[in-house]
Amino acid sequence: MAYLEFNKSELVNLEYSLKREFLSTNHAGGYLNTTLSGCNTRKYHGLLVLPIEQFNGDKFVLLSSLDETLIQHQKEFNLGIHCYGEIYEPRGHKYIINAEVDKVVAITYAVGGMVVRKVLMFGDREDQVFIKYTLLEAHSPTILRLKPFLAFRHIHVLSKANINANTRYTEISKGRGFCLYDGFPNLNLQLNVKSEFISNPDWYYNIEYKEESRRAYESKEDLFVPGYFEMPFRKGETIIFSASVKEENPARFSEKFKKIIEAKEHRDSFENCLKISAKQFITQRGKDTCIYAGYPWLDRNLRETLISLPGLTLNSKDGVITFNKVIDSLISNNHATFTGKTVMTDVPLWFFWTLQQYSIFTGDKAIIWKLHKGLLKSILNSYREGTKEYIRMHDNGLLWGELKGTALTWMDAYAYGEPITERSGYQVEVNALWYNAISYACEISEAAKDKDFSKEWKPVLSMIERNFIRAFKIEGKDHLADYVGPEGQNNFMRPNQLLSCALMYSPIDDETKAKILKSIKSELLTTRGIRTLSPKNPLYKGEYDGDELSRNLAYHQGTARVWLLCFYIEAMLKLYGESFVPVAKELVQAFEEEITLHCIGSVSEVFDGDPPHQPHGCTSYSGSVAALLRSMSLINKIN
Repeated sequence: MAYLEFNKSELVNLEYSLKREFLSTNHAGGYLNTTLSGCNTRKYHGLLVLPIEQFNGDKFVLLSSLDETLIQHQKEFNLGIHCYGEIYEPRGHKYIINAEVDKVVAITYAVGGMVVRKVLMFGDREDQVFIKYTLLEAHSPTILRLKPFLAFRHIHVLSKANINANTRYTEISKGRGFCLYDGFPNLNLQLNVKSEFISNPDWYYNIEYKEESRRAYESKEDLFVPGYFEMPFRKGETIIFSASVKEENPARFSEKFKKIIEAKEHRDSFENCLKISAKQFITQRGKDTCIYAGYPWLDRNLRETLISLPGLTLNSKDGVITFNKVIDSLISNNHATFTGKTVMTDVPLWFFWTLQQYSIFTGDKAIIWKLHKGLLKSILNSYREGTKEYIRMHDNGLLWGELKGTALTWMDAYAYGEPITERSGYQVEVNALWYNAISYACEISEAAKDKDFSKEWKPVLSMIERNFIRAFKIEGKDHLADYVGPEGQNNFMRPNQLLSCALMYSPIDDETKAKILKSIKSELLTTRGIRTLSPKNPLYKGEYDGDELSRNLAYHQGTARVWLLCFYIEAMLKLYGESFVPVAKELVQAFEEEITLHCIGSVSEVFDGDPPHQPHGCTSYSGSVAALLRSMSLINKIN
């Protein structure tokens, strides 16, 4: 029995199976993503979704779905399923008897005395998807029919029937090639066995994606079906279908499929699921090694990369090598953001934290300074000298960030063109990161015998130590101000103060940390992460749902975040040591249930602040996965 296994009673229930999605990636930006029922519920779903270099590397859905039909005695049993408003047709999900998500996704159907097992898998670092069919049982001669639904459109834009689509095809080895529009690569659909292609070009209208409808987006599209492949299917036989942007060699499908599976790891435990999920975010595209923030729609993001990189890589096989590749790509592509004008107050400071985690893991200090001292110095100087324009160090040593009408921190959702949480002034987490960054730079410069740097910057640390608590301490409260703006302290109970407790270097004492953490436990801690705002606040939003405006208003006003939970666990372990380990384990283990929801084997981006803390946002989020893996590592160190 597989660790992640689903039975017939669960799968035939559409309310259940439509909410269980699976993801397979090629570690090069491409992915396969749909539900266990086979019904696409998002515009982002598809069997072959790829970044297209001709279109700036944006992702496009090429092959939306593939309907299978089993035929015996001229009677057809269609295994596919699509949503047309309130009607699901055909209803192939009713034939599913089992689904497993292990090395690969395997779904078993039983109908009319036939049992067929379908295995779906993306090739590693290749733009090729495999679907393998095995006829396990059959009492009569059987025919397999495969009907492809083509999209050829951007992941954010739905397609409509049109006269511009090129509905012709080209004959290729054991298959057909299609290209609906100029500029796209060919979509080559091939089989490892001889088949007959019956041309029957037609548009299927108004296929609906329920998740888009729920999020108040356009939700209906038209997909082009060029015809279908038919072939005899004998008991015990295996047929492999391939979709690729290259014409492949069908004679190699079986061997290639076997090698790819052998190289994959089992999803046989909670931790292994997280480790496999972590690898799916790490992408090699051209010369760059980068991290996708989340599937299915988030792209590369500098802040998310810096926060998630240590958790995704350092405790994995070849993790140090991968870490350094990502860092090299980051520096190459983001030097101006690090050292020049930016509207992301905190991001350059997260770079120090990311390198610091590497130092903690490897013990390397002097080498980090020698490799990166020029960049690290430039970053710190850009804050001190004000070259970042909207962000600069004041005479009290603290960083002030302000740009009217712009959110300068990670809380950057907007409504009606205005930031919901502008947070102008001294932001608590930015100044905690600032103190930690300078302290870490002093540490590694001294390890490299560069005493001039410490001599220059230690007076700044002393200023921060004197003024941080003066600025953020709220009279009569145990928690810190979230920020101090032109109008004074903002005393909202938010999680940003967590960093002042969790970072290696902090300008506050342990007694103050204990009070802060007690307040966070009381008002912000949930079983699905840390709330972004206290429920006691009148602006608190307990549910993240509805249209884009409603979701933006809730995004940083109560939703729970897993990446923040890691810093809570880290702070508590530093303060209370081994006595907190059982609680920390319980907080992490609570997410084992989550990997059977939303995206199977992974963890979602955000959760409702209110119980039962339903998952939302990206179904597989780098920050969430990294936080849980890093939390496990922190716990293991104390154990």
